[in-house]
Amino acid sequence: MLIVLEGLVMSFWLLLICVVGIAKEGPVGLVNFYEKDAQERVVELGLTIKERIKKAATISGIALIVPLITVVPAIVYLYNGVTGFWDGFIQLLSIYMIMNVFDRLFIDEWWVCHTKAWFIPGTEDLMPYITWKVRIRKWVMSLILFPLAAAIIAGVMQVILG
Repeated sequence: MLIVLEGLVMSFWLLLICVVGIAKEGPVGLVNFYEKDAQERVVELGLTIKERIKKAATISGIALIVPLITVVPAIVYLYNGVTGFWDGFIQLLSIYMIMNVFDRLFIDEWWVCHTKAWFIPGTEDLMPYITWKVRIRKWVMSLILFPLAAAIIAGVMQVILG
């Protein structure tokens, strides 16, 4: 049950990043999460510039990735007391996948696809922003990258903690 709670905390962290990211400029503030055609259109419309998109991508990337590779392992190995590779791998992967399911279902499917919160005027012809091809790509990448990250981190922690 603790792992589920930790996964939900990381889901909340992701949600917080999104809320803060769109608070000032609306969805244009996190247009870096959109496909390239939407990013290019937003630049063409004069709503932002490429440098701001790159800056938002860097900041949101750091805000997402740093906790995934530092905070989550610290929780698993220091707070939960995991010592072995397999236990660490399973706990890391569980937390990552809870966050992933939250991202795919709540953020992508509901918030982005079924509300106006992420709508950018002038990009109507690019909707839906998350096409079936993009959805499949995100699921496949998540199912490859999260287990890979969990395995690498669990392996490194095994070496460090012996």
